[in-house]
Amino acid sequence: MELYEIKNGLDQAHFLMKEYKASASIDEKKREIEGLTFQTLQENFWDDANHAKKIYDELNDMKKITDEYDALNEMLASLDETLTLVKETEDEEFFMILDSDYQEFETRLSEFEKVLLLSKKHDALNAIVEIHPGAGGTESQDWAEMLFRMYQRYCDKKGFKIEVLDYLDGEVAGVKSVTFLVKGKYAYGHLKSEKGVHRLVRISPFDSSKRRHTSFASVDVVPELDDTIEVDIKNEDLKIDTYRASGAGGQHINKTDSAVRITHIPTGIIVTCQSQRSQIQNREQAMIMLKSKLYALMEEKQAKELKEIQGELKDIAWGSQIRSYVLHPYSLVKDNRSLYESNNPKDILDGDLDDFIYAYLKTQV
Repeated sequence: MELYEIKNGLDQAHFLMKEYKASASIDEKKREIEGLTFQTLQENFWDDANHAKKIYDELNDMKKITDEYDALNEMLASLDETLTLVKETEDEEFFMILDSDYQEFETRLSEFEKVLLLSKKHDALNAIVEIHPGAGGTESQDWAEMLFRMYQRYCDKKGFKIEVLDYLDGEVAGVKSVTFLVKGKYAYGHLKSEKGVHRLVRISPFDSSKRRHTSFASVDVVPELDDTIEVDIKNEDLKIDTYRASGAGGQHINKTDSAVRITHIPTGIIVTCQSQRSQIQNREQAMIMLKSKLYALMEEKQAKELKEIQGELKDIAWGSQIRSYVLHPYSLVKDNRSLYESNNPKDILDGDLDDFIYAYLKTQV
């Protein structure tokens, strides 16, 4: 790397650190850390273990940001000093040290940016994901299953665990709908960017004439709320149905008579769960899903956080897609929000989504 490139990079880094200090509320976080640390020193702090754990998690998350911010500032000051030495002495050894330290700084600054992108409300929670095919029968149902596989592979790469809550087979191939829970720290923070309509263009494997087809599928993502968030759900507002589970058997769900469908009458929201052997367990999981969806709807109305919590609901059709996956006549995946694109759809469909996800998150800062 040339000396002028490093100098320009350090100038940009100083600007970014000032931006990050403001956007991440570093000073405010340090004051909150002092207050939370004081709470942990109280004699009755561990009387409520769940509350204590929540405080500790919150404290550690904030310290992770403030400690790394301070460390990066120290590295930046050290780089400035080394740069001055290089200019004054023109010593090759000093330059090699500067170049190596700067590359390490760039890497850590990039990782710090990702931490900040995942520091919004609910980002650290698990995610509930639903996939529904658009019009087009087998074509769109197969596309919905391809998306499901894509997210399974992405979650495997990230170390997230998937639990399929509801799975309805397509008539010929694919799925009519699938709902799954993604468990892992920052699962929602990563997957919220996938909310919207996804478009596929390819030569259809179901068309004997080998014509090109366009298919659509919608992805819905909400955070799985924890016990600290209260949502008032009245029993008289619920319609609860039980039925025999149907799906891909042991691969996805258990075929028993324990499946549960809950309809929230005032909003029309419907949730289903058939992953557990017990009807009681399925009902409990369905209620968690309903609670999460109602809270997302409530925040949309009350706090206008539609883009962060529930995303923008659109028709599953042309012109409404957030991302296009073109397999023919050329190879391209393009996100219509961040404009990020890749010429390797195979890798994307194999779960290499981080570049698309972080490009989108950067547009939300």
